[in-house]
Amino acid sequence: MTDPKRIRGGNLLARALHEKGVEHVFTLAGGFCNPALEGFMECQLPVINCPHEQVAGHLADGHARITRKPTVCLVGPEGFANAVPAMLEAWGERSPVIFVTGSSTLKRQGSGGFKEIDDVAVAAPLTKYSVQITDGERIGEFVDRAWKMATSGYPGPVHLSLPVDIMFSSFEEDAGRQERPFQRRDLPRPRAWPDPRDLAPLMELISNAERPMLIGGHGVWWSSNENALEAVGQELNIPVFNVPYHQKLLGEDCEAYMGLADVHQYPPSKFALEQCDVCIMVGGRLDNQMNFGNPPLFPKSCTLICVNGSHEELDHNRAADHVLLSDPGAFFDQMLELPPFQPDWIKLNRTKRAEWVEKTLSDLKAETASTDWVGNQIHPLELALDVNAAMGKNDWLVFDGGNTHFWSEIAVNVAGWQGQQLAGVMHPGSYSLLGVGVSFALSAKNTHPESTVVLISGDGAFLSGGLSIETAFQEKTPIVVVIDNNGGLDCISQQQERLFENGTHFATDFRDIPFHTMFEGLGGYGELVETRDELEPALQRAIASGKPACLNVKTKGVISPIVLATTSKRDKASIE
Repeated sequence: MTDPKRIRGGNLLARALHEKGVEHVFTLAGGFCNPALEGFMECQLPVINCPHEQVAGHLADGHARITRKPTVCLVGPEGFANAVPAMLEAWGERSPVIFVTGSSTLKRQGSGGFKEIDDVAVAAPLTKYSVQITDGERIGEFVDRAWKMATSGYPGPVHLSLPVDIMFSSFEEDAGRQERPFQRRDLPRPRAWPDPRDLAPLMELISNAERPMLIGGHGVWWSSNENALEAVGQELNIPVFNVPYHQKLLGEDCEAYMGLADVHQYPPSKFALEQCDVCIMVGGRLDNQMNFGNPPLFPKSCTLICVNGSHEELDHNRAADHVLLSDPGAFFDQMLELPPFQPDWIKLNRTKRAEWVEKTLSDLKAETASTDWVGNQIHPLELALDVNAAMGKNDWLVFDGGNTHFWSEIAVNVAGWQGQQLAGVMHPGSYSLLGVGVSFALSAKNTHPESTVVLISGDGAFLSGGLSIETAFQEKTPIVVVIDNNGGLDCISQQQERLFENGTHFATDFRDIPFHTMFEGLGGYGELVETRDELEPALQRAIASGKPACLNVKTKGVISPIVLATTSKRDKASIE
């Protein structure tokens, strides 16, 4: 009788994740993780080796956001510390990334073992679930637990810590299979169905509204119900808005979609919130972006309803007038049974959007034609509009930065009103973390290889995460990076100028950095753009190069509406 085959703990981990259906693994290969890497190799799971653990985390996050499937970020103990910023970003967007640490030895825990760090405690406030596996026989069990935590209800990142002595120890390859569940493949997620006793009065309240509006949040995206949201808006004549700092739910060309529920970046949303009698937020949170549900963003005259697919989400929405525990899709199905509302309200919102677009473009033209506009530097809104104009309906646009992000949001809305269609838009999440752009652009290109992917990045944002561009060269992934180069952390310097007594800024300037030659030195395409008429042909050349490409665009630092509106000189230091 032959002895049962034995494999290392890391291989057990890899097999358990493969069985769940993991398709993407990202790492900076380290000795503590070698058994897991061997397991992934045997499972023929593609692993992308990254130049830094934070890059690995952002790539895992970007792929999870696009595919809506869990991904894996595998790091060593010291690498875990590097990956924490990516964990923060994934937590803000509720991305189901499985962070795995090959951690210090369990046998000597607490004795100052090699690279010992309490990774479980550090990860706990940034994940839905953080645990150390102390028994190799239970590796499959903990993978199953982590997977279900990451994907159920309101999804989010999780963290598993596998000590190096368990990682390298050998176990029977069917370890833990004697206990339920015997099948550990990925299963359909349970969904919350609305209690009819709670649903009926809300449907009556909504049906009696004259000026309803919808705000879609994270829960709509992660439950794959953006098409249902669009159908409700289109068929019932309800204007639809998006919470800021989140994956775009609807195309900018959708007639029911108006823009962000952000009174600074999209002022018509202020009109809608002031005039609506019933506001329905689905899958969102009444956090700082939503002024915690309070006036003046949500006036007393407005009845606020929050619909969420998990109790965890509802816990954040105590300020709502009414809450409903329901899967977004089940709620939208019920709304579609209502008769359409009079079209006058949605037409009025479309008129307000048209007026805002016209004013925005008129103000831009007047500003750049004024005598105060010195030199040939490009306005950041001109930059973003011209990039949009060069892209097609199958292309992905990513943006990263402070003012660069804000101006790009405005440009996407303006271009959408003018008929622009994009396959997808990505940007930092609710923590507004700089440096995610290159990783997200790589994620978009990896998952949509036939699409052109363009990143508009602030110079500060690129300096924060630009090392990730090496992965584009390593993986032969052609993306175009357009750098909004205004010579400093402009969003911060503008706040300082309105805060500091002497009206100047401090410690926010950069030297003149030749970003385009960095790309050329790595084997890519690079070009310096100094005037607006050079931009479009340069972008076409960058795309046609078939290489990772950079356009280093000299722009003028212009304060964005959100910074202008929310900072008062010597009164406020930030955009909160």
